[in-house]
Amino acid sequence: MRRTILASVLMSTMMMMAGQTAENLVFTTLLSNPITSVKNQNRSGTCWDYATLGFVEAELLRTTGKVYDLSEMFVASKDYVDCAEYHVRMHGYSRFSEGGSADDVFAVIERHGICPESAMARPGEMIGDTLANFTEFFRTLEPYVSSVAKSSDNTRLTSQWRVGLQGILDAYLGKCPERFTFEGKDYTPLSFYHSLGINKDDYVSITSFTHHPFYEQFVIEAPYKWRPRPSYNVTLDEMMSTIDHALRHGYTVCWGGDVSEDGFTRTGLGIACDIEHAVDLTGSDAARWLKLTKQEKAESLRRLGATTPELVPSQQLRQERFDNWQSTYDHVMLIYGIARDQKGREYYMVKNSWGDTGDYHGIWYMTKAYIALNTTYIFLNKQAVPKNLMSKL
Repeated sequence: MRRTILASVLMSTMMMMAGQTAENLVFTTLLSNPITSVKNQNRSGTCWDYATLGFVEAELLRTTGKVYDLSEMFVASKDYVDCAEYHVRMHGYSRFSEGGSADDVFAVIERHGICPESAMARPGEMIGDTLANFTEFFRTLEPYVSSVAKSSDNTRLTSQWRVGLQGILDAYLGKCPERFTFEGKDYTPLSFYHSLGINKDDYVSITSFTHHPFYEQFVIEAPYKWRPRPSYNVTLDEMMSTIDHALRHGYTVCWGGDVSEDGFTRTGLGIACDIEHAVDLTGSDAARWLKLTKQEKAESLRRLGATTPELVPSQQLRQERFDNWQSTYDHVMLIYGIARDQKGREYYMVKNSWGDTGDYHGIWYMTKAYIALNTTYIFLNKQAVPKNLMSKL
């Protein structure tokens, strides 16, 4: 009887401890800057396109108070032409893929202009910015561009390969308009761009690594950044304080980084999880943890909630993760606010482009530690950068 009582007491104590350990996240919004609606990139590798145009839309909302819905497929079409031409000039010794960066969007709209979503044609399954399906499209486009770039049969290319390229793009993405009417006025894509008052020289890309000197520019060694556009290199503390400074002054920040970590979940969280300690808290062990699917790992971390242990970011740890490929560049999103959980941990509120999904309807809560460790670059208005830092650049 005594053993039964002791066992019961022990079990009750363990349950109380478990109840204290697992604590569902409750967020309090500290600040939230205006953004446009969440879009859905669907089956396309165009997060860079959706996030950066979302950033431009937020800039227009900030400066004009007007809500714009800009065409992602217009940008994608023009960018893939630029990328294909570069790939052919490089005789195939460059990357041609669906991916890109914030720099690509601004390069496109400065060179080719932009149009509203309502002015872009919508063929087949490519229905606006909600049902982009690149499965068949890129299976057709990639080998076509590769066959031209690596052609060994011809010593001189004709210009017809560009005609074929444009035909594929028009068939799957829609034909980009040469002229259109918007709110009663006639525009070309370039004149519409100029009417928005957006100037690429007002924006800057910032990163933080130690394999290049601080306060100088360098081209980040990331596969999807095929355009050799440099970023300014600052310390980790300065990069993070820049994000906070921008948000506090009403600006949003376009973020490019890694979402392949176990702590980034499909439910809407990004936590720099200290896996070694988290495994102990979940009652698992390292061997069993490695066998779990990503969804099972996410569910385990979700149960830990506010008590999930986190890594402590440092300049050295950040560099190590970049150099050993643990932290890569595979996604772009929009940071627009700051929130805090019931334990006092702060998170950035981030607009994703996966539609109305997850626990927070397309919004992700990503801890400052996660952002510090997994950022490839941030892209923002120069006016949003602290003046003392801009003076160093």
